[in-house]
Amino acid sequence: MGTQPVSVFPVNASTAPSPAVRHDWTRQEVAAIYRTPLPELLFQAQTVHRQFHDPDRIQTCQLISIKTGGCPEDCGYCPQSAHYDAGVERQGLMDPQHVIGVAQEAAGRGVTRFCMGAAWRQAPEGREFENVLEMVRGVSALGMEVCCTLGMLTAAQAAKLKAAGLTAYNHNLDTSPEFYGSIITTRVYDDRLKTLAAVREAGITVCCGGILGMGERESDRICLLHQLASLAPHPESVPINMLVRVEGTPLASMPALDPLEMVRAIATARVLMPASRVRLAAGRKQLSPEAVTLCFLAGANSIFVGEKLLTTPNPEPDADEQLLHSLGLKPLESHAV
Repeated sequence: MGTQPVSVFPVNASTAPSPAVRHDWTRQEVAAIYRTPLPELLFQAQTVHRQFHDPDRIQTCQLISIKTGGCPEDCGYCPQSAHYDAGVERQGLMDPQHVIGVAQEAAGRGVTRFCMGAAWRQAPEGREFENVLEMVRGVSALGMEVCCTLGMLTAAQAAKLKAAGLTAYNHNLDTSPEFYGSIITTRVYDDRLKTLAAVREAGITVCCGGILGMGERESDRICLLHQLASLAPHPESVPINMLVRVEGTPLASMPALDPLEMVRAIATARVLMPASRVRLAAGRKQLSPEAVTLCFLAGANSIFVGEKLLTTPNPEPDADEQLLHSLGLKPLESHAV
């Protein structure tokens, strides 16, 4: 006899009340959901998804690298680390007006969330941070959601970003606490949790997810999802990334991840964190249109558009537009006044 499917809510989505948002999932419950036979897991995830979100809408985001390369961290997946020769040219912080212009162009294409990433271990003080604040103010004035990922933050920096109009701050947990030290040695897991606490304390929404395909075990993926679902409140944004293997980084020779593991992780995230926006993030260029469709069916309701995600390739805009059109999905409209 096979394992019985795990049911965490009534099956009639049209008449049942929305399931309670929980922060007390046990590791065993998460494992049971993750290991549910995939057709049943997709049904559960889609049922939850329809109770909390418009199933026909996908938010399009754009991510730009505002300061590239030379990062002192040794994250094994990252071509921007100064520890590796991955062919990434170091570039200083961009001019704020240039960044705002890129955001304006993105807004004209229907992008509603603009994300800015800088290869820092810790957000700096002084002129560079003031320039970032200028970027945040400029993008916010366009009526877009604005997100930054700048490394670790102090409480004072988080407060300044909030005052400038920052919507969200991205700081991924990457993987489980147990596997973390195999990927990164220049900081500890608790450093990431402290930054998330500073962001939350400042009243900024949290964008926090992880990366699959780094050599972790299934139990590490389950633990990562458990960690995310134990945060109270849940991250409003949960990016699920597939490792992009880059020559020159320690993880360049990792075997390709089975796309169905992405589907399974996204579906589990949707069940555990029903109100969150689950983002199909890095690695999408490695997925077939059919695999991306399954990710949407599993509850992903956001993608990143544009030529690059920081320094790694992304699908062409025409391909994204064609896929969404063929599926009958529409971009999420801006809620800005």
